[in-house]
Amino acid sequence: MARTERRLTVAVIGAGPAGLMAAEAAAEAGASVTVFDHMPSPARKLLIAGRGGLNLTHSEPLERFLDRYGTARGRLAAAIRAFPPEALVAWCEGLGQPTFTGSSGRVFPKAMKSSPLLRAWLARLAGRGVTLRTRHRWLGFAADGALRFATPEGEHLERPRATVLALGGASWPRLGSDGGWVSLLADCAIAPLRPSNMGFAVAWSGALRARFAGTPLKRIALSFDGTTVRGEAVVTERGIEGGAVYALSAALRDAIAAMGEATLLVDLRPDVAREELARRLGGRPGAVTLSNHLRRAGGLAPVAIALVQEALHAGAARDDLAALVKAVPVRLTAPFAIERAISSAGGLAWSEVDESFMLTRHPGVFACGEMLDWEAPTGGYLLQACFATGRAAGRAAAAFAR
Repeated sequence: MARTERRLTVAVIGAGPAGLMAAEAAAEAGASVTVFDHMPSPARKLLIAGRGGLNLTHSEPLERFLDRYGTARGRLAAAIRAFPPEALVAWCEGLGQPTFTGSSGRVFPKAMKSSPLLRAWLARLAGRGVTLRTRHRWLGFAADGALRFATPEGEHLERPRATVLALGGASWPRLGSDGGWVSLLADCAIAPLRPSNMGFAVAWSGALRARFAGTPLKRIALSFDGTTVRGEAVVTERGIEGGAVYALSAALRDAIAAMGEATLLVDLRPDVAREELARRLGGRPGAVTLSNHLRRAGGLAPVAIALVQEALHAGAARDDLAALVKAVPVRLTAPFAIERAISSAGGLAWSEVDESFMLTRHPGVFACGEMLDWEAPTGGYLLQACFATGRAAGRAAAAFAR
């Protein structure tokens, strides 16, 4: 038999960055808050992100920052302006975690991990009266609108005055966000959840896979559809991934969906002009193999040479090595699955929420974070929008409850 607990002011479902920030904002506004999560412990994806240094946000000018959200800029701008990168930095430092800005403009905690930040945050939330209940999976709404939860003790009902949904997308489902909430909001328009900031499948030759799987491509530039990004990538057994690939992943994903494949151009020597490279690579001595020539005269690493050889074997022209080195074509056949993606695109359609992030079909229910229909590149933009929308939704929920 379902049991009903005391009446809450605000329930937050999801204990990731957006949900915990919603809880903090609602508690600051005077609400009695309980956070529910189906995992045994909170913020598992945040902890994994911390293994790479926990890129909190970015230091670039705010208008350029907002442009990173593409078509969702207009719906996210108010929340981010109300809690901009400098506010997130101050919040982090207020938890005893000083930050620094790297040469790329990305902002990190000096600890370069998320566990100290999360410990301090959870302690502050507890000090403000926020209750955390783990192993509570949301099952949707009961007939009277109550929140249904599956718990180790059986089904459990809550009837808060306001609810914040912070259920995440569908990337890294083993960490908690598995996209299962989509079926629980069947009356709402939801854009299909798709991988974002992910790698792509490439039909490498057996020789390249055997020798270079796991090898980084350093100091390269990638181009697609008129956009060029400098950075690094990694050749994997199944394809290619890495920061520079992620920056182009949305356009590449959409092109593959429309055309069945996409060709990524890799500049293996972006710091050398084509004319200079042509001079260096011209007149190869007959006794020198192509691989040795590309290594000695072109300055290419073994993995880069392998990419050139791969393109030549696929039919690339041999009469202009410099042009090939500056734009090696790599045919992408599919994005990696959403389970391997850093984040996800799609989610609850913007037509379903008002300016305060409240669901128009469910008054008193708010949504925030990655479950909304937006995507952004890596670089701090993902966490910034999760924190900012969580704060906005939490404040709005507390106001509604009042």
